[in-house]
Amino acid sequence: MTRTTNDRPAVVPVLAFAGIVVAVMQTLLVPVIKDLPQLLDTSPSNATWVLTSTLLSGAVATPIMGRLGDLYGKRRMLVLSLAVMVVGALVSAVTSALLPMIVGRTLQGFAMGAIPLGIGLMRDMLPREKLGSAMALMSSSIGVGGGLALPAAALVAQNTDWHALFYGAAGLGILAIALTLFAVPESPMRAEGTFDLPGALGLSTGLVLFLLPITKGSDWGWTSATTLGLFAASAAVLLLWGVYELRSKAPLVDLRTTARPAVLFTNLASIMVGVSFYVVSLVLPQLLQLPTSTGYGLGQSMVVAGLLVAPLGLTMMFTAPVYARLSAKHGPKFTLILGLLIIAVGYGAGLGLMSAAWQSLVIAVLLGAGIGLAYSSLPALIVGAVPASETGAANGLNTLMRSIGTSVSSAVIGMVLANTANTVGGVEIPTMQGFRVSFLIATGAVAIGLLLALFLPKPDRAPRLRASSEEEANLARAEEALRGFRGRVLDSGGAPVARAKVTLIDHSGRQAGATLSAEDGSYALSVPAQGAYVLAAKANGHGPHASSATHAGGDGAVDVDLALPTA
Repeated sequence: MTRTTNDRPAVVPVLAFAGIVVAVMQTLLVPVIKDLPQLLDTSPSNATWVLTSTLLSGAVATPIMGRLGDLYGKRRMLVLSLAVMVVGALVSAVTSALLPMIVGRTLQGFAMGAIPLGIGLMRDMLPREKLGSAMALMSSSIGVGGGLALPAAALVAQNTDWHALFYGAAGLGILAIALTLFAVPESPMRAEGTFDLPGALGLSTGLVLFLLPITKGSDWGWTSATTLGLFAASAAVLLLWGVYELRSKAPLVDLRTTARPAVLFTNLASIMVGVSFYVVSLVLPQLLQLPTSTGYGLGQSMVVAGLLVAPLGLTMMFTAPVYARLSAKHGPKFTLILGLLIIAVGYGAGLGLMSAAWQSLVIAVLLGAGIGLAYSSLPALIVGAVPASETGAANGLNTLMRSIGTSVSSAVIGMVLANTANTVGGVEIPTMQGFRVSFLIATGAVAIGLLLALFLPKPDRAPRLRASSEEEANLARAEEALRGFRGRVLDSGGAPVARAKVTLIDHSGRQAGATLSAEDGSYALSVPAQGAYVLAAKANGHGPHASSATHAGGDGAVDVDLALPTA
C-alpha cells in the first residue's frame, strides 16, 4: 500500500520546520544590515550584495531543485538543498571579507529550493482534505521563520560576535536534515525526461546580468555604457533562453504550461508579492534602530527592533488556518486579492505611521496578515492548474517568481536607501525620504499585483482550481471531454490501489498524460487524438504494469482496468 502521512504524522511539521530554517537563513543579517558596510569594510552598495546574492542564488535554485526533485526524488533534493546551505553558513562564519561572505551567502541561497520541494512532497503524500492547510503552512513558513529570526538574530548579534549567527544557521540546517531523513519518506512520483543543464545556466546568467546593473547602476551611472549594456545582455540572454526552453524536449521551465492563464497571472502576481514582502524587512529594522538625534529615527535597540518586526512573521503563521477556511468557501483567487488589498492598506498606512515604535508594530501586523494570505494562495492556484508530475517544477517556478521579486526588491531598495543617505561622521545614514520612497515602491508593486490577480480565471472555475488532488482534476477533465480511458488500478487480489501513478504514452513513446488513482482506485485520462496508446501504472509496494489500448476517436471513454502485481 502507498505510505501516507497517517503512517508518518511528523511529515507536515518537519517540512514546515525546513521552510522556517530557510527563512531564518534568508533574514539572518537583517538586524545588522545598517552595520554591514562597517563590518565588511566596504561601501553600502557593495554590502547590499550580501543580501542580494542569497536571494539571487535562491531564485536560480528553486526551479533547478524543483526539476531535480521531480526527476530524482524530492526528499533527496531537499536534503541536498539544506546541506549546501550548511556549507555556505560555515563559509560565512569564518570570514569578515566581502567576497568570501558573498560566496557563503550565495551557497546559503540554495536552501530556497526546500520550499517548492516541501510543497511537492505534501502534494504527493497528503490526502486532499489536509493538503490545502498544509501547503498554506509551508508557503507561509518563509514569513514565520523570518519573523522568529529577527529578534533571535538581534539578540545574538547584540550580545556576541555576529559570526555566531552563521554557526546557529548551520546547526538548524543539520537538525532539519536529520529530521527530514527520519520523518519524511521519499515520494514515488517521478517525471519523465532529463535535467536541462543549458536551461539552468541560461536562467542563472540572465538573472545575474539583470540584477547587477540594478545594484550598481547608481555608482556606474544609469545611462553609462556598462549599465545599459548589461541590461541589453540580460534581455538577449533571457530571450534566447526562452526560445531554447520552448524547443527543448525536457525543459527546466515548461513555458507552455506557464502560458496558461491560471499559471501565468499567478506567477506574475507572485513577483509583486515578493517585492512587497522584502521592503518591510529592509526598512522597518533600520528606521527603528536609527538614533533619535537624526530627527526621525526611533532609537530602539537591536533586540527591541527585532521584537517589533517579529509580528510580521507570526501574523503570517496565524493566517494559514484562516486562509484554509476562506479558500474552501471562496477559492484561492479571493484570498489572493484580499491579501493584496490588506498589504496595500498596510503600506498606505505606513507612509503616515513612521513617528513612533508602536506604529511599526501596527504596520508589521497588517502586512503580515496580507502577505500571509497572499503567499498561502499561490501554491493552491499553481497545484490546481498543472499535472501531478509537474508539481515540483511548477511550484519551483512560482517560488522563483517570488524570489525574483525579493531579489529585485533587495537591489532596488538598497539602491534607493544608498542614494538618499546622508553622510554623518563618515557613516552613511538612511533618510526618511528613502524610507518613504521604498514604501511607495512597495505600494506600486501591490497595485500591479492586484491588477494581475483580477485576470485569474473567474470564480466559477474556483472548484476546479481548488481541487486538492490530481485525481479530482483529471476526472473532471475526462468527464467533460468524454474521450479517453478510464478504469481502476487494482492489486493482485482485486483490491483498489490508491494514489498509483498512471501514465499515458502515445505511439511515439512520449507521455501524453498522467494522473493519480483515487481512493477507490479509479482513474481517468483524456486522449489528444485517436490511436494506439500504452497505459503504465506503478505504486509503492507493487510491481509496475503496462497495458496496450486503442481509442477509436469520437466521444466516449474506453474502460481499461490495470492490475499491479505484488512487489
